[in-house]
Amino acid sequence: MKNLALPIRFGIVISALLVAYFLVLSLFGLHTHPAFSLGNGIIVGLGIYETIRYYKLEQGNDFSYTGGFTVGIVAGFFATLIFTAFFLLYATEVNTGFLASLLEVFKGDYNVGVGLVSFVVAIMGFATTVILTLTFMQLFKESRNISQANTVINNNSHLKKVS
Repeated sequence: MKNLALPIRFGIVISALLVAYFLVLSLFGLHTHPAFSLGNGIIVGLGIYETIRYYKLEQGNDFSYTGGFTVGIVAGFFATLIFTAFFLLYATEVNTGFLASLLEVFKGDYNVGVGLVSFVVAIMGFATTVILTLTFMQLFKESRNISQANTVINNNSHLKKVS
C-alpha cells in the first residue's frame, strides 16, 4: 500500500485541478470548446512530471525505470477515473444540456449518449497518461550510452588509486 500512496495522492491533486479547470471554463461558457482540452494535457503532464520527480527524490539511487513508470501511470489513471466520474455526474445531473451543446460544436447530427462521451473522455485521459509517462521517463531514466560512460571514465582517469 505504501507504494501506491504517492501516486494516489498526486492523482487526487491532478483530478482536483482538472475539475477546477473545467468548472472555471464552464463559468465563462468555454467548456464546450474542444481547444480548451489542451489545458487538461498540461495539467496532467505537470502532475505526472511532479509525481515521477518526487518519487525519484524519495528513492535516490534505488530509482528504477519500472518504478517511475508505475507511479506515473497510476497517478494519471487514478486522476482520469476521478475526472471521468465527475464528467459523467456533471453531464447527467448538474447540466443536462451540456452534452447537446458539446456536440453542437462539431456541427453534425450525432446520436451519441453520455456513456459514449464519458468513455471517450476516459480513453483520452488514459492515452495522455501513457504518452506523457513514457516521455517523462526519458528525462528521468539513467543514461546507459557508451559514449557518456566513456566520458565519465576518461574524466576520472587522472584519479590514481592509492593503496
